[in-house]
Amino acid sequence: MRNVLLLFLKLNPAIRYVQGMNEVFAPLYYVFSTDTDEKNASNAEADSFSCFVLLLSDSVDHFCQQLDNSSVGILSTLSRLSDLLKANDEELWRHLEFTSKVKPQYYGFRWITLLLTQEFNLQSILRIWDSLISSPFGIQEMLLRVCCAMLLCVKSRLLSGDFAANLKLLQHYPEINIEHLLQVAQDLTPDTS
Repeated sequence: MRNVLLLFLKLNPAIRYVQGMNEVFAPLYYVFSTDTDEKNASNAEADSFSCFVLLLSDSVDHFCQQLDNSSVGILSTLSRLSDLLKANDEELWRHLEFTSKVKPQYYGFRWITLLLTQEFNLQSILRIWDSLISSPFGIQEMLLRVCCAMLLCVKSRLLSGDFAANLKLLQHYPEINIEHLLQVAQDLTPDTS
């Protein structure tokens, strides 16, 4: 892992290593290193690196602090998540934004930059990433859809919660049926604003 992250740092001097990149790399390395074909497993480091670069290609700007306020930075992406929620459930959006004042920065930053690795177990992450990678919407758009679906799937709890309860819920996301979550994400109406 150290070799791969060091190589990524050398190839991306503007971004360098940011805390949490190891969380994104680990599932990839696990998949390749546990391949039952020994020849494939012996290339786990190189294969993991290639997939790591591909997986971060849509979101690498989220790790660059100088771009936080730009159209490709994390704040713009969090705003897109908020807009997507508003387009799909204005009641929940209004409750989070104005009533309980739980802004996407409080939960969505970690969800997006770590590609949900802190929210779900390894098998669920692998299933979610399968959807991200194969989505016709693209990795970043599908990730935002999954994040929005996560909010919609706990809507009743969020609507009855205040700031503290909602923040705790979203920072410690409950177990959920992943197939249902992915179906909700797939069925979302795209934000057209």
